[in-house]
Amino acid sequence: MMLPVVTRRGRLLFLQRYVLQRRNVASENTERNAALQRALSIFRSICGVDGVSLAGAVRDQHGADESLHRCCPPDVVVFPRCVEEVSALAKVCHQHCLPIIPFGTGTGLEGGVSALMSGVCFSLRNMDQILDLHQEDFDVTVEPGVTRKTLNSYLRDTGLWFPVDPGADASLCGMAATSASGTNAVRYGTMRENVINLEVVLADGTVIHTAGKGRRPRKTSAGYNLTNLFVGSEGTLGIITKSTLRLYGIPEAMVSALCSFPSVQAAVDSTVQILQAGVPIGRIEFLDDVMMDACNRFSSLSYPVSPTLFLEFHGSERSLEEQVSTAEDITQSNGGSDFQWAKDTETRNHLWKARHDAWYAALALRPGCKAYSTDVCVPLSWLPQIIVETKQDLIQSRLTGPIVGHVGDGNFHCLLVLDPNNPEELHRVQLFTERLTRRALAMDGTCTGEHGVGLGKRALLCEELGPMTVQVMQRLKNTLDPKNLMNPGKVLQPGKP
Repeated sequence: MMLPVVTRRGRLLFLQRYVLQRRNVASENTERNAALQRALSIFRSICGVDGVSLAGAVRDQHGADESLHRCCPPDVVVFPRCVEEVSALAKVCHQHCLPIIPFGTGTGLEGGVSALMSGVCFSLRNMDQILDLHQEDFDVTVEPGVTRKTLNSYLRDTGLWFPVDPGADASLCGMAATSASGTNAVRYGTMRENVINLEVVLADGTVIHTAGKGRRPRKTSAGYNLTNLFVGSEGTLGIITKSTLRLYGIPEAMVSALCSFPSVQAAVDSTVQILQAGVPIGRIEFLDDVMMDACNRFSSLSYPVSPTLFLEFHGSERSLEEQVSTAEDITQSNGGSDFQWAKDTETRNHLWKARHDAWYAALALRPGCKAYSTDVCVPLSWLPQIIVETKQDLIQSRLTGPIVGHVGDGNFHCLLVLDPNNPEELHRVQLFTERLTRRALAMDGTCTGEHGVGLGKRALLCEELGPMTVQVMQRLKNTLDPKNLMNPGKVLQPGKP
C-alpha cells in the first residue's frame, strides 16, 4: 500500500491548523483563569477566607475517590456552611461558567469527584447538622456532612436506626446521590426506597424541594417523582443539601450466623431458596473461598476457606426461631455446614466488621498493589450462573479477584487486586470487567447495582438503556443544566461546559 505524499502546502496547512488550535486552547485557559480570579474574591466574601482553599494538597484530596481513576484536582475548593451559601456560590459559578463538583466524603468507587474540566469543588463537610427528627413518624432530615454512622449514633437512644449500609462511613446525601445500598438492602431497600424528600441546589443557584418544602408523607402520587430523579444522579443535575430519610425501629432481637458450602452453586442456590421461602432475612452476604481466606488473615478469624454465607436474622425472639429453622433446613439440603453463631453484640459486630473490611483484606493479599472494585446486579434466577461463570473467568484470566456480594439482591462485587504499573495486567482487568458487565446485561441485569456510573461505565450505560433512553437523560440534563456545569463528564458522555 502506497503512503500519501505530503506536499509543502499540506505541511503548511497542518502547521497553521495546529498553531490556531493551540491559540484557541490558550485563549480558553486564559479566559477560564480570568473568570476564576474574578470569582475567588466573591467566594471569600460568601464563605469567608477560611472557606476557600487553593492549596495543592487540599485540591488533590478533593480530586479523587477510592477508585483507580486518576486524580483530577479542581481549581479551588470551597466549604459552604449552609444552603444559602451553596446557592450563592453556585450563582457565581453559573455567571462565570465554572464547573461545579459536589464532594461528600470521597468514598465513591467510580471517579465521581474527579474534576475532569477543572472548576470548583463544593466540599460539604461543614454542613453537618441533623435536623427535624420525628420519632413518631419514623423520619429525619440531615445535611450532607452527616454520615450514616453519625446518624445512627445520634439515634441510639431513640429505638430507631437508618439501616442502609454501604460499608464505608459515607455521607448520607452522597449516598442518595449515588443511590447506594449495602448489606441490609435485602430487607430494608436501597437509598432509592428510603429517601422521602430532597433539598437541591441547581446549577444556576435555584433551590428546590423535590417533594415540596417540609413535606414528609410516606407516599405520594402528586406530580412527577423528582426525588428519584436526583437519587442516583451523581451530582450531574444539582447539589443535594438536605435529605429527608425513612427510619426503622431497631429489631427486638438480632442474631448472625455463618455457613460454609462445598461449592459456589450450593451457596447461591441456598440464597435463592431462602428468599423464595419468604424468610424476612436481615442480611445475606456471599464470600467466595478467596475472600474467606483474605478475611481470615486480615481479621484474625479461623473459618473454613470455602464459599460462605454470612446471614443475619431480625425480629422478635419467637419469630427468629422460625426464620433460623427454615434457613438451616435449606442450607443443609444444599450441603451447607452447621451454622456457626454470633449471638451476642460483640461477636456479631466482629463478624460484620470482617465483612465490611473485605476491601482492605483483599488489598492485603498483594501488598503494594491497588484494588479496583466492580459490581453488577442480575435477577435472582440468574445469580448462580453468573457467579459460577465469573469465578471461572477470574481463574482463566489469571486475576486476583475475591468475590463478595449482597446476593439477596442479586448484586455482587469483584475486588480486583492489581499492579497499576503493569500494563498487561491492567489490560486483562479491563477485558475481564467488560466481559463481566456484558454477561450481566445478557442476563437482563445492570452494569452497576450500587457503585454508580461515574467515569468508568458511561459507554456501558448506553448499551444497557439504549440510545433513545440516554437521549432523554441528556435532554433532562440540558434542561436543568444547559451550560453543562454540574459534574461534567460523569454518567453521560463528556462534553464541554
